[in-house]
Amino acid sequence: MNIEEQLAHMPGIGGTIKYFNSEQIDYGMPAAIIGIFLVVVVLSFMGISQAKMVTFMFVIAPLWLPYLSFHLFLDKWLEMVGKKFRIKSGRTIYEIRLPPEVFKSPEAMEFVFTQIWNQASPDNLMETYIDGKRPPNYTFELVSKGGDVRFYATIPNKFISGFVDNMYAQYPGVEIIKQDIDYTAEIPNDFNNFEDWSSISFHFNKKNEEELPIKTYIDFGMDKLPKEEEKVDPMTPMLEMLGGLDPHRQIWIQFIIRGHRKQNFKNGQLHERGTWEKRVQAKINVMMGRDKDKKAELELEGMVKLTTGERDLVDSMERQIGKAPFEFGCRLFYISHKKFDYDGGLYSKFIRNFAATENRIGNGLGVQWRTDFNYNFISDPRGKRKSRMKKEELYLYKTRQWFKPFKVMSAEEMATIFHLPGTVALTPTLNRVPSTRGEAPANLPTGILPI
Repeated sequence: MNIEEQLAHMPGIGGTIKYFNSEQIDYGMPAAIIGIFLVVVVLSFMGISQAKMVTFMFVIAPLWLPYLSFHLFLDKWLEMVGKKFRIKSGRTIYEIRLPPEVFKSPEAMEFVFTQIWNQASPDNLMETYIDGKRPPNYTFELVSKGGDVRFYATIPNKFISGFVDNMYAQYPGVEIIKQDIDYTAEIPNDFNNFEDWSSISFHFNKKNEEELPIKTYIDFGMDKLPKEEEKVDPMTPMLEMLGGLDPHRQIWIQFIIRGHRKQNFKNGQLHERGTWEKRVQAKINVMMGRDKDKKAELELEGMVKLTTGERDLVDSMERQIGKAPFEFGCRLFYISHKKFDYDGGLYSKFIRNFAATENRIGNGLGVQWRTDFNYNFISDPRGKRKSRMKKEELYLYKTRQWFKPFKVMSAEEMATIFHLPGTVALTPTLNRVPSTRGEAPANLPTGILPI
């Protein structure tokens, strides 16, 4: 458990920090000033002069200065070599054009996610601390430009063939089209300086502990392959909202994922932490009232009795343990011509569109951060911080980077929020392949073309 997690569990302090984080109030500098002030007051009360305090700090500098310098240097060094590795690896953006009909359940997309899962475990410390080897970032994106809805994916160059081959294998009729120009290029990096653009960015992730699952396509019964008119697809509300945008508005939704692995010194972390699967199993043991030192037992007389909903939740958690785990983050970028300004009603729409996957006693997707503040006069009195955040968010979207905390989602959960929908999605502006191409008969005489 790191220092932040330890502080979060402290009475009073943990609740205060949680509140400040929820309101996006920067408490780092005030906390440091208050801490220094308290130290000075205590030492003054003890009769120690300020000159002696300064002298004492310099005397013990060999104890705290190397520790502080090491952590600052290590963080910056790992960031630098990681960036070098990412740039060297390269990436390619593809548009995914949906087949005219999709008869498969989201299990097909789960299979694709499972196939591209990669931990990129280093063989030695040099690969971690010199080469900067990290798990590759994939992004899967839903984009609406004035109601024209398209699917995109950005894939590290080394893993392109694995992604493309599995997409064609699982979705006959799909088209994977390499894009020479990124669709984000039409928006200038410094667009906030132009008077005709406005924007806001939201980050979404699991609301509760990452060990608890969201409601997946299996919970919706889509794994049983019902008829198209009987399907309940959690993606359709999002697609309908994207398809109904006015021509002067755009929404970009970006799901960033990378293979989950344990944290230890070999992987580039000083604090060791086990894998998500072990934490899920520990959570199940708590819910079942099991002794952590004993193996899983059947529910016997005297043990904790679960309700039907709790039993379903435990079943879902156990199912997720066997699936490929991804570290997950979601960014939604909303752009509008300023003269039309924002449609404030859209905020609640795209926030609530993730509600379809919410399990009330489990988990759901909710807003974790945004380029705005509840109390602007405290957090951003001059308005410069908000403008800087928006510009940075555009840069991070374009470069497909994520520096906020990840949360783990299984391949099943990922396939629920991003898969190729069938004709149950009636959005007229959803970009599909016009028709299935047919090949000419093998015995067609030379020189005669099919009509």
